[in-house]
Amino acid sequence: MTADAAEHPASGPALDMTGGPVLDDIDARPGSTASLLRTLVGLYLRPLGGWISAADLVALAGDLGIPTAQARTGITRLKQKGLLLAERRHAVGYRLNPDATTMLERGDRRIFEMREMTDADTWCLISFSMPESARATRHQLRRRLQWIGAGVVSPALWICPGHLQGEVLEIVDGLGAREWVTLFQAGTPTSARTPPEAAAGWWDLEALRAEHLDFQRSLETLPDAPFAAYVRLIDRWRVLPYIDPGLPPAMLPADWPGGRSVAEFQRLSTESSDAAWHRVREVTGAARS
Repeated sequence: MTADAAEHPASGPALDMTGGPVLDDIDARPGSTASLLRTLVGLYLRPLGGWISAADLVALAGDLGIPTAQARTGITRLKQKGLLLAERRHAVGYRLNPDATTMLERGDRRIFEMREMTDADTWCLISFSMPESARATRHQLRRRLQWIGAGVVSPALWICPGHLQGEVLEIVDGLGAREWVTLFQAGTPTSARTPPEAAAGWWDLEALRAEHLDFQRSLETLPDAPFAAYVRLIDRWRVLPYIDPGLPPAMLPADWPGGRSVAEFQRLSTESSDAAWHRVREVTGAARS
């Protein structure tokens, strides 16, 4: 759901089609209030001990250019979606939902340790056949497989790097779809097409290229302040390690821009991360605790 989507009732966390709390808003548009606040929470609540005062969270949002009223509305939505839990300590504040820890740790691995395949790496094939009564589950499965960078060999056969099999199992189990899904570990796919032609048929490589080029252009407009620069860098980058599976060199065009994106992200994040954390500690008082 995007940042502009209608709000859910305030009676509790919003529910997805599986009936569980929505902790990972995979459609939040980078740069939006919803996305920036999620990035901020994901980066800093754990090193802060899992809790932050409402005032400090709003202040840090202000550093990102988010007006106070807009920040408070966005924080309320994070609470409704189950990412944050209201908890008063010495002040009104929010605690990170413990159920979000696995999601955030998985995100850390993707964002900061983007893995690119070699030509010798294995693949995971995902085959599924679901009854019409499970149509909603089938839709969610396809949507989530696409989000982790899986390609479409045929409507009921998807492919992703072998090291993502654990994530696929988490998705399948989370949807309660294990009885309809079979996974296979496989070597290099063989087809009548060349590897680059096959990859272009299974993934939208032109769309991925455009995402990389957009990311690279966005680096020219990062703020000067290290905290805002770092959070906005992570927010702009966070989608790419999911939708780009890190295909092996033999399946990519010679002028593929992915390598430059990775190098620029690593350089800029290294340059600004320490100063950004210093700003968070300054605002929250963590430096004095």
